[in-house]
Amino acid sequence: MNTRRTRIYEGKAKILYEGPEPGTLIVHYKDDTTAFNAQKMEVIDGKGVLNNRISELIFTRLNEMSIPTHFIRRMNMREQLIREVEIIPVEVVIRNVAAGSLAKRLGLEEGTALPRSIVEFYYKNDALNDPMVSEEHITAFGWANPQELDDIMALSIRINDFLCGLFLGIGIKLVDFKIEFGRLYEGEMMRVVLADEISPDSCRLWDLKTNEKLDKDRFRRDMGGVVEAYQEVARRLGIIMDSETPERSKPKLVKTD
Repeated sequence: MNTRRTRIYEGKAKILYEGPEPGTLIVHYKDDTTAFNAQKMEVIDGKGVLNNRISELIFTRLNEMSIPTHFIRRMNMREQLIREVEIIPVEVVIRNVAAGSLAKRLGLEEGTALPRSIVEFYYKNDALNDPMVSEEHITAFGWANPQELDDIMALSIRINDFLCGLFLGIGIKLVDFKIEFGRLYEGEMMRVVLADEISPDSCRLWDLKTNEKLDKDRFRRDMGGVVEAYQEVARRLGIIMDSETPERSKPKLVKTD
């Protein structure tokens, strides 16, 4: 990694660097793993590589479906080139099955199929532990205007439909996932685009037959086997060869053009 690059921002799991062209950034995926607003932390070798590759595949497919994203291309095993966007400070959670905070909040048995997919909003603020908010809060405080919120809802539903089909095809149930959006400025035009990442760090993924967890809940709940679970997701997506057993520190991944 070129240490002479200008560091723009460092978060819990990623670092942003100034990109090679105006309006671009380089995102570097770290092995740092956190939960409960960083109250629990650990470095898990190889996790960043897997998240980079899994997110690359998903964002590439979404781009091909004309769902606007910030993703341009993967640069290496840990880094992507992205468009610089103004992040909307709202986390969007799409839920298909009761799990996590929803199950606790409503007294539902984890694993209960929901009557329909539910979209929730959380104010992106670590100091406040990302509180759940309503559409009224979002528009009243100016975090997003009504048109942007409509765009976010429409894109979230399309993304959920695509991801449910993608994972179902490889024997995985998409329980829920978190996404973020940003404003992409192109001249005098602005549009809302998908940002951040989509990976086992931001999704709950269960094996369709056994309900085995293949996501960050393995870290949250001290289940172990985090990298092995992420490797299994990558293997089913075709990123890792079926015949390979990648080393923990340096996963062997399929080369792409």
